[in-house]
Amino acid sequence: MVHFVGAGPGAVDLVTVRGMRMLEKADCIIYAGSLVNPELLAYAKKACEIHNSAEMTLEEVIAVMEKIEAFGGDTVRLHTGDASLYGAIREQMDLLDEKGIRYDDTPGVSSFCGAAAALRAEYTLPSVSQSVVITRMAGRTPVPGRESIAELAVHGATMVIFLSASLLDDVQAELLSGAYAADTPAAIVYKASWPEEKIVRCTVGTLAESARRAEITKTALILIGGFLEDRYERSKLYDPAFATGFRKAVKE
Repeated sequence: MVHFVGAGPGAVDLVTVRGMRMLEKADCIIYAGSLVNPELLAYAKKACEIHNSAEMTLEEVIAVMEKIEAFGGDTVRLHTGDASLYGAIREQMDLLDEKGIRYDDTPGVSSFCGAAAALRAEYTLPSVSQSVVITRMAGRTPVPGRESIAELAVHGATMVIFLSASLLDDVQAELLSGAYAADTPAAIVYKASWPEEKIVRCTVGTLAESARRAEITKTALILIGGFLEDRYERSKLYDPAFATGFRKAVKE
């Protein structure tokens, strides 16, 4: 059987307990070597076969899974963060379906959650932000036309931009063509939760230059929006004057 496992944003202890147990039992681990913390491989048993998928094609990955399946073994396909975001797992699942190979999926902590934790931030703040747009800049891999950053920026919602740290001049221009002003708060989080984590706070208008000064060109998330400021309204959920199904309102 094949087990897709989200490795978390980077820190070894941010993999889920279920994911850790699957790594310990695996006969084979295929890990996204360019992104997954290799220290996670310490969970593997001595006889485990290990492959770095950064050096492999989709067909080669599937061929390894077929080989392990042929003798009744278990393969862990270890993806960075949560594999449902930019993990390219759908194409793997479809081929496994065609070949009659069973699989399951263990979610992981996404790097966008790790980045918020690093910033001590909350994406959804009353009166400030109630929506989060997760996207990427078009590069060698295109995006649907209606999902360009310029189109999405019209909403002015909180935005988390993946896979775009090397394209920040273009990202900045597209953000400014939408609803974001040059002084809109922004942050660049490099390798959230890794030992070498780096945080750069800036504005939309200084994104590209801030990344250059910090020498950040990859493996970073770009976060945009007013949630990075200090202003917001108190949540109604814990307001004494707000009744819930578990608590009566207290009148002043």
